[in-house]
Amino acid sequence: MTDQATTTESGAPEIPGKPTSASRTTLSHIMTHNDTNLLGTVHGGVIMKLVDDAAGAVAGRHSGGPAVTASMDEMVFLEPVRVGDLVHVKAQVNWTGRTSMEVGVRVLAERWNESAPATQVGSAYLVFAAVDADGRPRRVPPVQPETERDERRYQEAQIRRTHRLARRRAIRELREKRAAEGFED
Repeated sequence: MTDQATTTESGAPEIPGKPTSASRTTLSHIMTHNDTNLLGTVHGGVIMKLVDDAAGAVAGRHSGGPAVTASMDEMVFLEPVRVGDLVHVKAQVNWTGRTSMEVGVRVLAERWNESAPATQVGSAYLVFAAVDADGRPRRVPPVQPETERDERRYQEAQIRRTHRLARRRAIRELREKRAAEGFED
């Protein structure tokens, strides 16, 4: 048996896949008064930064190098986060394309001084693009779902991707039509 490298349709070498668990991570942070908004709860932007940080770590781990945030979809805040909450941001790669990947994130919070279980307070989906040293897109390894839950997340991510692409195309077509009719945006 000889060791032959497999290639893609374009002739590029095939990148070995990585299991979902290879890059899954949790970022934990205790919320302080510096994190609050005018209502006295934790500012949504603080939570969004933690989400982006955790997702970025996962994307970088999975792709084996730098990855940049391309978009954030469906950032949902389910419950307010308070000063003194210990926030856990759990992230994993749900889906990969040629140079991009979707990272799913769940945000959980628990009181720092209580033993009650953490409750989910938010969730988000982010798309990252892997980039080389010059900022150009680079290939990413395919993600290999390991559980039924991972497989469900992979399939749902494909649906979100289809919707993102369709939305972009519809907006571009509308703008082109309006420009052809003489409307300026």
